[in-house]
Amino acid sequence: MEALVREPIKQGRLKVIAPDGQRHVFEGAAEGPQAGIRITDNKVMRRMLVVPDLYLGEAYTEGSLLVEEGCLYDVLDFFACNLMPRLYDANAVVLPSTYQQNVVGKARANVAFHYDLNRSLFELFLDRDLQYSCAYFTNPGDSLEQAQLNKKQRVAAKLRLERGMRVLDIGSGFGGLALHLATAHGVDVVGLTLSEEQWRVSQERAKAAGLDAKVTFKLLDYREEGGCYDRIVSVGMFEHVGASHYDEFFRKLGELLSDDGVCLLHSIGRMAPPGATSPWLIKYIFPGGYVPSLSETLAAIERASLWLTDLEILRLHYAETLKQWHRRFQANREKVRALYDERFCRMWEFYLQLCEVGYRRLNWMVFQAQLAKRVSSVPLTRSYLAGWDGAAR
Repeated sequence: MEALVREPIKQGRLKVIAPDGQRHVFEGAAEGPQAGIRITDNKVMRRMLVVPDLYLGEAYTEGSLLVEEGCLYDVLDFFACNLMPRLYDANAVVLPSTYQQNVVGKARANVAFHYDLNRSLFELFLDRDLQYSCAYFTNPGDSLEQAQLNKKQRVAAKLRLERGMRVLDIGSGFGGLALHLATAHGVDVVGLTLSEEQWRVSQERAKAAGLDAKVTFKLLDYREEGGCYDRIVSVGMFEHVGASHYDEFFRKLGELLSDDGVCLLHSIGRMAPPGATSPWLIKYIFPGGYVPSLSETLAAIERASLWLTDLEILRLHYAETLKQWHRRFQANREKVRALYDERFCRMWEFYLQLCEVGYRRLNWMVFQAQLAKRVSSVPLTRSYLAGWDGAAR
């Protein structure tokens, strides 16, 4: 078991009970997370020693890793605190390059794997608007609903919207952002998604709100969209593009954006050089996913001859979002179990907790990049963002 812990323990304490009943205690000099786990399968133990970044999550999902002291978050936090990034940003194990292939057609299958799950699942842990991306907490007491409204308002402020503009929403999710922009700012929006479930829900919502003449949703790959748009927004989609497609993505943005247009790209990122994404997350949660570094993202923006007119780093906002999602998930766990099964519940518990720890302890973050084709497309200063939080109230 000691082979799993290759770095000196700096803080916290983890007790591990092996299948043969032997107890192993790993303890640092400083205070930190306290947890205890039991591993019930020798084969699982061997796999964890070789490929912990994949098999830790598998062991928990299958029930052969049991948390006996503390909670799952404490276990993951212990590893994060003690400088074992293999469990999160796995450079030790890189899955085949096919896991990042998001060519037209394959991209739809990758999206369907996650986003075509039952709508009822997402209703059990997301806010009422079904925003499945990082919220923006302006105050510690913000509810999830308020924080997601904050995010939509900030995105709108950075887009510099004017009534009657044509807006393209790439990766439109369940339609909440597109409907908000049309309602609050009087713009016409086309939303693109590769998820049949999200497309169906979005259309229903637009019709119910009486906005089906202002907002159109298409089941379409962004590379197949034509036309010209005054504004382009993409929230939580770039993580599914894949590094090998970055040049293609930003070239297409340039083609779709009007000469004086503005684009707002909101994406998960990493505060580190390019690396491999967790193989467990790729295999079980987001096939085809890749967390971009700023260096490779900005290089692709430069190659597409686009101006980076503003960049904001959201550090702990996603950690707070995930914390609230997990609380709601646990409050509705029995309903999730009825939709799927116990294995699914454990898999999603690991997913939500792993990601929260990643944003609190490791190099994960979210960035918002404002892009334009012309240097003069946005004002000289950021004063236009003043009062953004109350713009739609």
